[in-house]
Amino acid sequence: MNEVSLFRLYFLRAFYLLVVVGLGIVVWPGVIHHEKPWELMEGVVQCMLVAFWALSVLGLRYPLQMLPVLLWELVWKSIWLIVVALPLWSAGQMDESTWAVASSCLLVVILPFVIPWRFVFANYVKKRGDRWR
Repeated sequence: MNEVSLFRLYFLRAFYLLVVVGLGIVVWPGVIHHEKPWELMEGVVQCMLVAFWALSVLGLRYPLQMLPVLLWELVWKSIWLIVVALPLWSAGQMDESTWAVASSCLLVVILPFVIPWRFVFANYVKKRGDRWR
């Protein structure tokens, strides 16, 4: 029941690779070559993206152990799309920068097909939690 097929593992690795290459192209040049200090939230976002990139690199080797990172990605992007983008889109108030963020967040539609849900259910929902004491 907890077994994940080799195909699914490769599918997970392909998604991690997509993140590693995509973020590597987009984020790393800005981290390495930024000329002026970042504003607070820009710095937070860039550092979180680099952390996500690093954890995705680990996901290439340990795709099942890094599943919580993908679950976090699925949850925060879904919340942002529903709470921020959808109301703006419904009101016809999407500006160019919001469209840019929304389009990058739409990658989240792939995640439900990548995540091995039986494994998630067996190991994160059904499985007994770690002891508190």
